Amino acid sequence: MSTQEPIIRIMKEGDLDRIIEIDNKVLGERRPDYWERKFEMAGKKSPLPSLVAETEGKIVGFIFGEASGWEYGVPENIGWIDTIGVDPTYQKKGIGGLLMKELLSYMKKVGVDTVYTLVNWRDWELLRFFDAIGFKRGDMINLEYQIPD
Repeated sequence: MSTQEPIIRIMKEGDLDRIIEIDNKVLGERRPDYWERKFEMAGKKSPLPSLVAETEGKIVGFIFGEASGWEYGVPENIGWIDTIGVDPTYQKKGIGGLLMKELLSYMKKVGVDTVYTLVNWRDWELLRFFDAIGFKRGDMINLEYQIPD
């Protein structure tokens, strides 16, 4: 692995295959249709760009986020971290933090001052990651409903 500092840049269409590969490494499942839809919708939903981390020409991480536009009564100053992924070989090397820092910078430029994300309560690694960045437990409550068979 390189010791070179990753470059954080705006995601482009040619990055999709590598994002699918990283997702597969992390989750153990290939989801090309999901990522094609997500990639297509990312630019339409929010003024924020999706970002990738690149080292020596290889994408090693990515992040998707959005700024709210008064959906469901959520004010425009609210941002969301949708998805963050780092190739397991490159995890725990600060790449997720670099991606987050850059996306938060873009959020600030469009007037976002509060950022939310959803994390599985038992995903201790991801909870530690967000805690290290400075995220705290918010006032919103996640509600879930299981549709009966």
